[in-house]
Amino acid sequence: MASRDAIRHSERTSTASRRSVQSSAKTKPPIKPAHAPAKSTPASARPSNAAPVAALSPTPPLPAISKPALAPASLVSKPVPSTSGVTKHVALLIETTGSYGRGLLQGVARYNREHGRWSTYFRPHGIGDAPPAWIKTWKGDGILARVTKPETAKLLISTGLPIVNLRGSPGLFPYPFVTADQAEISKLAENHLRDRGLKNFAFCGRPPGINATLDERCEHFRKSIEAAGQVCHVYPAVHANESAGWEEEQDRLSKWLLSLPKPIGIMTCNDERGLQVLDACRRAELAVPDEVSVIGVDNDAALCELAIPPLTSVDVHAEGIGYEAASLLDKMMSGKVKPAQKATKIPPRCVIVRRSTDTVASEDEEVGRAIRYIRANACKSLQVVDVLAYMGMSRASLQQRMKAMMGRTIHQEIQRVRMGRAQELLVNSDLTIKQIARESGFASVQYMTRVFRATIGETPALFRRNRSKPR
Repeated sequence: MASRDAIRHSERTSTASRRSVQSSAKTKPPIKPAHAPAKSTPASARPSNAAPVAALSPTPPLPAISKPALAPASLVSKPVPSTSGVTKHVALLIETTGSYGRGLLQGVARYNREHGRWSTYFRPHGIGDAPPAWIKTWKGDGILARVTKPETAKLLISTGLPIVNLRGSPGLFPYPFVTADQAEISKLAENHLRDRGLKNFAFCGRPPGINATLDERCEHFRKSIEAAGQVCHVYPAVHANESAGWEEEQDRLSKWLLSLPKPIGIMTCNDERGLQVLDACRRAELAVPDEVSVIGVDNDAALCELAIPPLTSVDVHAEGIGYEAASLLDKMMSGKVKPAQKATKIPPRCVIVRRSTDTVASEDEEVGRAIRYIRANACKSLQVVDVLAYMGMSRASLQQRMKAMMGRTIHQEIQRVRMGRAQELLVNSDLTIKQIARESGFASVQYMTRVFRATIGETPALFRRNRSKPR
C-alpha cells in the first residue's frame, strides 16, 4: 500500500514538473537565436530526479526577427543603387575675367543644382588663353566651351565628346552653340535711345574681324537706323600696333566724338568700350547725357559704375544662356539630341538705366517739360488730363507738338513709361503680376496683359519666364 502511494506521489510530481517547464517556455524567450539548433544533453549530465527530456513537449520556435532592434533603416532596406553611369563629368572652358563669362557659369551652376548629376572640371582662365593641355587626356562625358581659336576647336573636336559652344560663329566649330540674340540686343539699345528723343545715332565697336559677335551687333544697329532713313555713324576702329596705347586711342575717340552731330545717342559694342567713350567725352568736354548719350552691352556692374557718369547697359541674360547651354549638353550626353551645327539665341532681359542716358532730347522746351513730368508720374495713375493741367495747354496743341518731336501721343508716352517699369519689375523683382500692374500704374492685370500683347506680342507671365534672372 505504501509502495502504491509512493508511485502515485512520484507521478504527480513528474506531471507538475512538466507543466512548470512548459509554462516557463511560453513566457521566457530562449537566450539562443530561434534558428540555432538545440544541443542534446548527455544522459550522464542530467540530475537523477529530473524528468527525461524525451517526456517534455518541444519548445515552440519564436517568430523570425526581421531586423536588429537598433540597426539603422539604411542597413536593412534594399541596397542603394550604384551611381556609376549616372554622374556625368563635364569640363567647363569658360573664362572668369569678365561678367559675361561669370554669368554663364552661374547659369550652368543653377542647372546643375536643379538636375544635380554633374561633376564639373573647371580651372579659371582668360578668354584668349591657349588650349588647355589636360584636355588631351581627360576622360569625361561632355564639354561647355567658349571657343575663340581654331587650335582650341581642333583640340576639342579630337576628343569626340558632346560639346556645346558659347561663343563665336558656327563656321568655326561643327557643334551647336548658344548665344545672345544680337538683333534683339541692338534693337533694345536703339529703342532706348529713341525713347530719349534722340534723332542722331552712332556705334562704337572694335576693329572688324576681331570678334564676330561684336561685328554682328554693329551690323544690326546700323541697318536698323538706316532702314528708318537716318545715318548711323560708325567709329572707324583700327587694329592697334605695339606702339599704340590707351592715350592714343582716347585721342582718336575724342576727335571722332567732336565731329558727330549733337545731341547724339551712341551704342557701344560692350561695357568696356562704353567706359572708353565716356572717358573720351570728358576729355573733349562734351556733356553727358545732354550732348552725348551712351549705352553699353553686358551690364558689367563694376565697369558701369566705374564710368563717369554711370553707364546705362543692356543686360544680355548671360545666366539664361549658360542654363540653356547646360540643358542642351545634358540632352546630348543622354542621347536625346544629336549634335548639330545649330544656333540657339536667347533674348536679352532689359536695359539697366543709369545716368549716361538720363536725358530728354527735344528742341521744343515745352515738349521736354511735358516728357519729364510724364516720366516722373506715369506710374501714379497719371491721365492725359493731368498732363494738360500741369502744362496749362490745350490737348490739340500739346498733342500735335509731342507727335512732331517724339513721334508719340501723350497717351502713348504714358503707356511707354509704364511698360518700361513693368518690364523692369518682371525681370528684377519677385512681385506678383498683380502687384506689378499696380506698381506700374496699370488699372488692372487684364489691361496690362492687353498692352503687353499689343506691344511686344507676349503676356507678362511669358515675358518674365523668358527673361527672369536665374536664382
